[in-house]
Amino acid sequence: MQTRFKKGTKIFDIVITAVAGVFSVGIMLYGVGHFGLSEAWPELVLNIFYVACLVMIWMYFFNYRITTHQFNYWCSISVGITILLRDILFPPPLAFYALHLICLILAVLLLCTLTFFYARRNWKSYTKRNLWLICIIDILIATLYNYDIYLEAYSEYTNYMLTEIWIRPTITYGLVACFVTETDASRPKEHRQGRRECAYQS
Repeated sequence: MQTRFKKGTKIFDIVITAVAGVFSVGIMLYGVGHFGLSEAWPELVLNIFYVACLVMIWMYFFNYRITTHQFNYWCSISVGITILLRDILFPPPLAFYALHLICLILAVLLLCTLTFFYARRNWKSYTKRNLWLICIIDILIATLYNYDIYLEAYSEYTNYMLTEIWIRPTITYGLVACFVTETDASRPKEHRQGRRECAYQS
């Protein structure tokens, strides 16, 4: 079975992302079993969508029965649902209201950005800056959650919470890495060469 990507660095990025995501989801599923479904069922719901994204990343990586449009659409839906559930409808309690408000604003911005850049049909026109903006916003949200966790007292939930908040940024990094490659491949070689020459001359 041939992989979709040929560059070693790109293969490394996506493989590391997928492996890290699978490992993190595995830890969270263990946590669901440890704490019980009555307490950890929201994490189980989130992890269903995370697992769906990871499966699609592997299918896309090996070019197995999934088109770019299908990958684009269903990953967008899955990530968008996790944003809506965890960060907007049922946000975690934070130590400060200002921190909660910032995270909520960033989550709404991330959902709008994801919808704008991923849900449109002409996704091949996206620039690398457009794509990486999605990952950067998600990393900012996770960083603020991470900061809030260190403000709270340590408990048996802490390590699981630290793992969970970084699963989605890991997945969005993998999605963006896939789409950056598609963006590069969609541009004619002459067009890319012309842009480099113009940048050199300026």
